[in-house]
Amino acid sequence: MEPTYLCSGVAWHESGPVLSLREATAGNPGSEDEGHDVPLAPGTRLAFEVTAEGRFCLGFHRVHGRDDRTWVGCAGQAPAERGYQCGRCFAQDDLRFMHDIHRSGIAPAGLKRYLDQPHWLYVATFADGSTKVGTASDLRKRARLVEQGAVVAQFVAYARDGRVVRILEDEVTRTVGLPQAVRSATKAASLCAPLPAVELERLNDGFALAARGLLSGGMGIEGFEVVHEEFEPPPSWSTVLRHRGLQPYPEPLGQGRHGVTVRAVLGPSALVAIDGADLVFVADLSQLKGRRLRAGDFRTPVPAVQEALF
Repeated sequence: MEPTYLCSGVAWHESGPVLSLREATAGNPGSEDEGHDVPLAPGTRLAFEVTAEGRFCLGFHRVHGRDDRTWVGCAGQAPAERGYQCGRCFAQDDLRFMHDIHRSGIAPAGLKRYLDQPHWLYVATFADGSTKVGTASDLRKRARLVEQGAVVAQFVAYARDGRVVRILEDEVTRTVGLPQAVRSATKAASLCAPLPAVELERLNDGFALAARGLLSGGMGIEGFEVVHEEFEPPPSWSTVLRHRGLQPYPEPLGQGRHGVTVRAVLGPSALVAIDGADLVFVADLSQLKGRRLRAGDFRTPVPAVQEALF
């Protein structure tokens, strides 16, 4: 029988996107990179069944410094309670302090060393025009936007550390009104009917201009500078966005059996083909995060859908 894996979602490496899997055995401590990655290159066959209901804990991280962290597997492979963690792992996760340290000043020493590196503030727009403000460390400046699937994005500020950049992020949210998150389901659905590129650029330019206008005033905050720099997405973005008549994947990925062929990937979303169907579908692969999967000779049933009219 094929082994069961716990999926930790889509990751983007220099070689391209992968579906990150770890063997579903209790107490499997190790480094962040250990596991079984399935490349999501065009033509890749994904055939699996979800073997259990609900999501399971993905463990926690110990942060040691700027580019050094250790992943520790959940000792009991417990059901997830807080996002993708059980209560015990959440309590041990150094990253849980990340979003409040600029207010509380409280964080483990390793996370403080990580936050001491320069950080960037960006404004990102997705295919339906949804726009957010966010932050990225200097080491993961571009990777952060790639993983999220931003279609158009600009960096608007360069901060000396992660504390300053989070103060800036909160100010942009409060004054400009930009949220700090866009749901993966929204990103996937937006690829079925993306706005024209010129409209997305106009929206992003407007929000970036508003953010820079706010930041240019200084706001009594030191340790940053306003910047103008555009994000360059991977070539696969254009492959996805030029498709027309895309349909949402017809089955819930978090349950049942599935068999698809990958055509292209944008952030956490994939264009997939189903045996016997002429259409291409948008699958939100983030639905697999925290799920237990087993490979097999499975196929997704052909749905009764009609190609969208344009």
